[in-house]
Amino acid sequence: MADRKYKPLTEINITNLVDVTMVLLIIFMITAPLIHSGIEVDLPQTRSEATTVREGLLVTYSIDGRLFIDGDPVLEKDFASTLVKHWVHSGKKPVLLSADKDIDYGRIINLIDRIKAAGVTELGLIVEMEQSKK
Repeated sequence: MADRKYKPLTEINITNLVDVTMVLLIIFMITAPLIHSGIEVDLPQTRSEATTVREGLLVTYSIDGRLFIDGDPVLEKDFASTLVKHWVHSGKKPVLLSADKDIDYGRIINLIDRIKAAGVTELGLIVEMEQSKK
């Protein structure tokens, strides 16, 4: 038998690396919009049937008094102008208010008044369905 002389492979085959990278990219592209990392708010509960929630602009009011519009923190003094800008940009969709249940009622009413004064015509309140006792 003739001795064959093998030369070392000097090129790296990256086909498998590209395949794995593409699969991971596709997985992240599909799952990223589904992840909802919102602000933690303890919502009030209700027994009545929930109405269908349409898409809208989410305003969150946390227990420590911070305001968020679609997850972005907003300064108290800039709230009205930022709300109008986001509301117009969204195509004047309904504004959905998510507020912690332990916030003083007067503060919630004040915020609702400020939202209405900004020109918002449709405002919804987000609540949690009460768990039935078995």
